[in-house]
Amino acid sequence: MGCKEKQVNKANSLEEKASQIHEEVITIDTHIDINVANFTDSINYTQRLDNQVNLPKLKEGGLDVSWLIVYTGQGELNAEGYAKAKENAMSKFDAIHRLCNEIAPEEIELAYNSDDVRRIVKSGKKVAMIGVENAYPIGEDLSEFENYYNLGARYISLSHNGHSQFCDSNTGEEDNVWLHNGLSELGKQAVAEMNRLGIMIDVSHPSAEAMKQMIALTKAPIIASHSSARALCGHSRNLDDEQLLMIKENGGVVQTVAFSSYLNTEKHETHQKYMKELHIQVADSLGVDWYERWQLAGLSEEKRANYRKNYPTVVEIVNAKAAKDQNAPEGVSVSDFVDHVDYMVDLIGINHVGISSDFDGGGGIVGWTDASETPNVTLELVKRGYSKEEIAKLWGENLLRVMDQVQQVANASATN
Repeated sequence: MGCKEKQVNKANSLEEKASQIHEEVITIDTHIDINVANFTDSINYTQRLDNQVNLPKLKEGGLDVSWLIVYTGQGELNAEGYAKAKENAMSKFDAIHRLCNEIAPEEIELAYNSDDVRRIVKSGKKVAMIGVENAYPIGEDLSEFENYYNLGARYISLSHNGHSQFCDSNTGEEDNVWLHNGLSELGKQAVAEMNRLGIMIDVSHPSAEAMKQMIALTKAPIIASHSSARALCGHSRNLDDEQLLMIKENGGVVQTVAFSSYLNTEKHETHQKYMKELHIQVADSLGVDWYERWQLAGLSEEKRANYRKNYPTVVEIVNAKAAKDQNAPEGVSVSDFVDHVDYMVDLIGINHVGISSDFDGGGGIVGWTDASETPNVTLELVKRGYSKEEIAKLWGENLLRVMDQVQQVANASATN
């Protein structure tokens, strides 16, 4: 047998092995953003929409469990701000429940615990779970945590970009201005309340000091729902070695995130600059307007509608041109993503690392651009020598273990 033939056979056997493992393990993505406009009678997840996650793409990619995110941007810390934020949060809870109960109950079901996850996966349906990114909409009424729990929230981050009433955000690193120097008094009470209820505490956005204080106070393991290793990429959203080791000591799990600028900032910026120029060139050649994402909010509805109409055509042409360009800078890829998995597994152990995408919230990398390409992550893990048992832990078992332990703490507090 020739050398080339041996290499082909080896590649085929790796792909077959990866495909079998991917089918047999429970695959969980802990961070997927949603847009309530995609949860209507006419536009919804039963369709293969332009977004990164919907039921057709979940099925194509064999992604079992989607943590759909109730995200609210940080606003003013006053009654008016809290009321507006609550309205936003409730609309997202409603959208997720509508998907599972009205739009596609035969295809996807909401899970509240690990037993639900296993049962639903076994039934052949997809699983939805709910995470809350920013507790800002809760206001100052701690009883709202129980309301969120009853609605299905199983992890909550106490802040996002900007300091909340509960804790400081990692964004304080930019100007070294802090509101609470970690947790506020309300934030300390929130930690205890989440422990009591059985809600996982998410530390992906809070400041390093807030995280340390949460770990000191919590009686249950914590998670970072979408963060990577700061040693490999110095972004403030990533966790440094001290933080990673604290999560190991706490028994928690860090969900490596497929967000290109958190994996390799330099490669991301070079590729983004190239793609930005290409998008402008293509749009100009077609005689259509092109905008950056941050510009969309300021456009008229007519201009936004035109942009949405032209977007797929421009992107398709751009991707085709970039693929043919031998001088195109390399994008951040699944390989870069698994470099972070490797690093964290080496530092804190296989039991404390997981996987997330941040799809529809800025996530997506070469090879894992949407849910349909999920098997590429498993293939890369197989290529790196991870066993089926280890891949099962990374894809979901570690997260399910933490969920169970958090619930055990809640059960114990209920009996005391």
